[in-house]
Amino acid sequence: MLLNRILAPESKQVDEINFIEPLKQKLDNGIPVFTINAGQQELVRIEFIFENVNWDPSKPLQAIAVSHLINNGTTQLTAKEIADKVDYYGAFLQTEYGADQLAVKLYTLNKHLASVLPIMRSILNESIFPEQELAIFIQNQKQSLQVNLQKNDFLARRQFANALFGDTTYGSNIEASDYEALKRADLVAYFKAAYKPENCTIFVAGKFEQTEFGTLNDNIGQQWDNNSAAVVNKFSFTDHPVGDIFVERPDAIQSAIRMGALGISRTHKDFPGFQVLNCLLGGYFGSRLMANIREDKGYTYGIGSAVVSLKDAGYFFIATEVGADVCADALNEIEKEVSILKTEPIEKEELSLVRNYMLGSMLGSLENAFSHADKFKNVYFSGLDYSYYTNYIHTVKTITSAELAALANQYLNTERFAKVVVGKK
Repeated sequence: MLLNRILAPESKQVDEINFIEPLKQKLDNGIPVFTINAGQQELVRIEFIFENVNWDPSKPLQAIAVSHLINNGTTQLTAKEIADKVDYYGAFLQTEYGADQLAVKLYTLNKHLASVLPIMRSILNESIFPEQELAIFIQNQKQSLQVNLQKNDFLARRQFANALFGDTTYGSNIEASDYEALKRADLVAYFKAAYKPENCTIFVAGKFEQTEFGTLNDNIGQQWDNNSAAVVNKFSFTDHPVGDIFVERPDAIQSAIRMGALGISRTHKDFPGFQVLNCLLGGYFGSRLMANIREDKGYTYGIGSAVVSLKDAGYFFIATEVGADVCADALNEIEKEVSILKTEPIEKEELSLVRNYMLGSMLGSLENAFSHADKFKNVYFSGLDYSYYTNYIHTVKTITSAELAALANQYLNTERFAKVVVGKK
């Protein structure tokens, strides 16, 4: 049967989204292991995640530097030996720094698991942070910072974060002098406090049976040497009017805009509804901000908004770069779109489009075992369970125009926004 290409395919709303529940186990040393056992390929991803600890504003780069350098040498292996061994087994090692957690990720074929896990144990338990590797890191990061400080969007992003979160891991303004102050002894101390079984959670995704769990336990489930005292980072923030922050860049062709405020996190009952509101305003390519600022006015190549949930805070922001000569007009148009959300009903067709986009994006994001594990991590570190997603899906399907207007009036108070402009205003 030939397709009739004149007729658009029928649009249907996603009815049901199924999540894979993880199996919870513990290693002999008490580390919890959450396993999404799925997929046919003999491939597994193992994530070792550690909470950030011992925040010291005078040493803001400890966690970042440790995350970057943890696989650059141990008491048993040099950085080259680690890289060569991991490459020999066709594995892949990745480190990630986040404001709340640090992660070390291992991707490997099942048949090589017993060979690469001893390397992981050495990295997690015996890293030494060689002076030479630290010196290279400092040099590279200072050069990168120097380049970034010439970018308006980078300056706007860090000014905005500092305005909301002050001198914390969420908002600290890193300077070149902070890199110069890095000391190997401080990195070793942080490593011994943060990378230990009591501060570790393991997430496994892929084809992972009891045999593989036994191999993991044999290598990682034994006693570690790291046992220094640690206090998991905990912050509190007060929402207060910030006002305008302007950084003059006389030669700027474009001005970077970032505006927003402290808000709610994933644990708040209004969060799913606020996500729908955000999607309408600036959360996808068909959003109102894109339609106005890009498509209609031609002020920018792109503009978006986002709702961000951190462990100790949530916030909302709008970000764009516009022509320097239309910066003031762009700011006015942004505020106009926020005002319209508060006062004018949302058309049924527009809301239906947003519902379908959000549900389709959720369904599309669950393409494999790895993405299922990522969805579980989101709720786990927020102290939630899969009922959050059930509520999220229900909210997306049923929230009304009046409810969205109420959320806009409650959470989108532009008079309290931090409004950062870098360039020409």
